[in-house]
Amino acid sequence: MAGVITASEPSWIGPFAGLGPRDFQKLVTMLRREGADVVRWGRPWGLPLEDRVLLVAAYWRTNLTLRQLAPLFGVSKSAASRIIGHVGPLLALKPRRRFRRDTVLIVDGTLVPTRDHTIAEQSKNYRYSTNHQVVIDAHTRLVVAVGKPLPGNRNDCKAWEESGAKAAVGRTTTIADGGYPGTGLVIPHRRPRGGELTEWQAEHNREHKQVRARVEHVFARMKTWKILRDCRLKGDGVHHAMLGIARLHNLLQAA
Repeated sequence: MAGVITASEPSWIGPFAGLGPRDFQKLVTMLRREGADVVRWGRPWGLPLEDRVLLVAAYWRTNLTLRQLAPLFGVSKSAASRIIGHVGPLLALKPRRRFRRDTVLIVDGTLVPTRDHTIAEQSKNYRYSTNHQVVIDAHTRLVVAVGKPLPGNRNDCKAWEESGAKAAVGRTTTIADGGYPGTGLVIPHRRPRGGELTEWQAEHNREHKQVRARVEHVFARMKTWKILRDCRLKGDGVHHAMLGIARLHNLLQAA
């Protein structure tokens, strides 16, 4: 169909997927190897796999409604919804299973405003949000794990374990901010009541803060996919979007 967005025209890929054409093709190839394009029973897909992946990435990137997005790809609103429901989970980041001994990780929580109030709660940003624990490799800045979303009023200290992020990294050295006391993570030194930090403690905190800032840079890049600023998906949709965008981020970061 003329006048629609398609992955066969490389100029559409960057604005609507956030990836370069080469990285996008690499992603599609990986999905095919993982069985994403096997013939299924029932109605065949109206779009090739490349266009289905681009549609999902465009939905996450632009946060257009399905009523707005579907005509851009020449499909119906219901077809676009089915594609997002099927391809979204297939794009999910696979958590890393093993880490080198010298690996250092960073964890922090980020809030995603979420309209499904059954999984969200009002948080410190006064919006109904979900709390996502994201773990990155301090050296490569690649996302290695994303915990299951919890209500936005859950503090990071509890969310670290309840989301499954703690189990995902095992005993690997992980640093965090001061919101994770008693978790065994490497956190900044706290000033004693009525006292001051020693010189070496203050210097350690400065270095700690500089390294920890890398996870904030990852959040900033991930949230260029606008669905993480106002998610309309229900149920597991916000989790699938977070995992899928983490995978897209990793492709960009590794490029």
